[in-house]
Amino acid sequence: MIDIIDLYKMFEKNQVLCGLDLQVQTGETLVIIGRSGCGKSVLLKHIMGLMYPEKGAIHIDDQDVFLLDTKALNSLRLKIGMLFQGSALFDSLTVGENVGFFLSEHTHINVDEIKDIVAEKLQMVGLEGIENLKPAELSGGMKKRVALARAICYDPEIILYDEPTTGLDPIMADAINDLIVELHRKLKVTSIVVTHDMASAYKVADRIAMLYEGKIVEIGTPDEIKKTSNEIVQQFITGSAEGPITHNQKRYIKIKPNNKRMKK
Repeated sequence: MIDIIDLYKMFEKNQVLCGLDLQVQTGETLVIIGRSGCGKSVLLKHIMGLMYPEKGAIHIDDQDVFLLDTKALNSLRLKIGMLFQGSALFDSLTVGENVGFFLSEHTHINVDEIKDIVAEKLQMVGLEGIENLKPAELSGGMKKRVALARAICYDPEIILYDEPTTGLDPIMADAINDLIVELHRKLKVTSIVVTHDMASAYKVADRIAMLYEGKIVEIGTPDEIKKTSNEIVQQFITGSAEGPITHNQKRYIKIKPNNKRMKK
């Protein structure tokens, strides 16, 4: 369903994506892991057409995202729901208005029908009857669920999750993981989950891809990733501080002749 081809993205002098290639199969849940700041969220924004690369292409259902005009891009976005890292709810709107926002702004569905859809989606994420609350009245886990209800409100074919468990305690994080799995089963969607939480990755993934130095350096099933001999992947999944130095780290440390690391 999604074919990412030779993608390059640079911010000033920082090369974030460097010839990234990746294919996401229809109906699978692909988890992308990698260190903070490695470009995982940047990749999701390219898939949504919120950012454009210096080079490369992303094909969704054989449409090149970066060649679409505004009308065609908006039409494509109707196929994609996104759960943003910080939930990105509008503080001034009620829960119901947040969940139904896209439908109100970009469709001709009448108000009563939108209310019915909002109620249905909130029920799917276990939050019945909270339409009139404001985001300030919600816990962190509830905000994630409301944001997820908004992401599925227009029945997307693709759901993008940007760090869905960040900022949550382990019990609530596991509840969000269960919800991702359940929604995937019910909605039959294609999902991409960006995370550095390996417990989450192992639970929700059909395949896991490791993003490192702007490229995918390993991809496989959760069992294959657990057993990989790739040192970069092993270092990440075990949480070891020792291992290969990233390009960004090289700007701040140097290697002495005895291979000990020292800050500049």
